[in-house]
Amino acid sequence: MTVLDTRVNPAASDPSASSSFGIGELSARTRVSARSLRYYEEQGLLAPDRTRAGHRRFDAEAVDRVLLIQRLFAAGLTSVEIAPLLPPLLGRTATAEDCPVDGIASLRMHRREIGQRIARLRDTAEILDEVLEEYASER
Repeated sequence: MTVLDTRVNPAASDPSASSSFGIGELSARTRVSARSLRYYEEQGLLAPDRTRAGHRRFDAEAVDRVLLIQRLFAAGLTSVEIAPLLPPLLGRTATAEDCPVDGIASLRMHRREIGQRIARLRDTAEILDEVLEEYASER
């Protein structure tokens, strides 16, 4: 289990439920605030349908999309980095123009960069430990 629990609320995943639902329902199903969902829409990460009155309507796929977005944010990616990853990660076929990145390759690169940062931080911590040990013994 990761730090962020991204499992769908089983009580809210009733198959007999409506196939289209509003932002409050999506918020309940994903445990993500409506404010965050509106932000995802502003950033191009979610594209709900609209009723004639302008109300947002989401389908069941939106639940998986929001949970994936949450996981990618928790992994340290920004909304700008996440946007082009969503289609390939969600199995969408798109033209190179629509989706210029390979989602898995991009995530692997991000993971390598994190590993390199971790290694540098470990080196820094070791240097600080040495300095502390050297100077703490003098006091």
